[in-house]
Amino acid sequence: MNVNPQAFAAMRAITVSREYGSGGGEIAARLARRLGWQLIDHAIIEQTASELEVRETEVEKHDEEYVESDRPGILSRILERLAPSASMTGGGGVLVRPASPGETLAYQETMRDIITAATASGHVVIVGRGGQVLLADKRDVLHVRVVAPLEKRVAYVVRREGLDTEAARRRVQAKDQARTRYMQTQYHSQHEDPHLYDLVINTAVLDLDSAVDQICLALEGRASRLSVPVEQLGPAAGLAPYPGRAADFRVPGQPSS
Repeated sequence: MNVNPQAFAAMRAITVSREYGSGGGEIAARLARRLGWQLIDHAIIEQTASELEVRETEVEKHDEEYVESDRPGILSRILERLAPSASMTGGGGVLVRPASPGETLAYQETMRDIITAATASGHVVIVGRGGQVLLADKRDVLHVRVVAPLEKRVAYVVRREGLDTEAARRRVQAKDQARTRYMQTQYHSQHEDPHLYDLVINTAVLDLDSAVDQICLALEGRASRLSVPVEQLGPAAGLAPYPGRAADFRVPGQPSS
């Protein structure tokens, strides 16, 4: 499928939410290459770590990809490095000042600032990190969800990561749980909610390049509707009333006429 850059010029971003092993990350990478847009994925963690001035491995523990159980004290240690004069010495010992509520939000606020700034600059493909919720009110952003049956996702991980079937299954399930926890904790949302997306793609049969084609079509369609007033959008747009009385549905208990 040929890409017409002019058709997408007014769009700023595409968010890609994905089930682990569905190929969503690969689709996002291919999509970014086809459009000539910037891919925002693991680079977000690296930039967040840099802005927070902590090691990337510690920042990852608070990212959607981190699959281990939360360990107490990790965020406190991160925030100790953030806060000036975070410790006080007294009686030969060191007393660490408890993190303030504002400091406890440092990671997520920085993450959201980076996503928002990237979107403002335009032409980015954002993978995960709650972009479908954070940017839900932006008409110039397309939201995509990529899914696949569990067994297909396990097979994907076996092939891509070289794991045996049972190890791949455990990894898929752990990643799913981590992403669910992340969305619930940070955005009070369920990433399975189809109303968060313009397009949901099942890669059980559809190959990855065809999925990219479908996203490009959806992007072009959304771009073409940017100038349409909000009140004129929706499934009723441009439709006339039924020519006669709708007869294909009867409410249970209602007598037929």
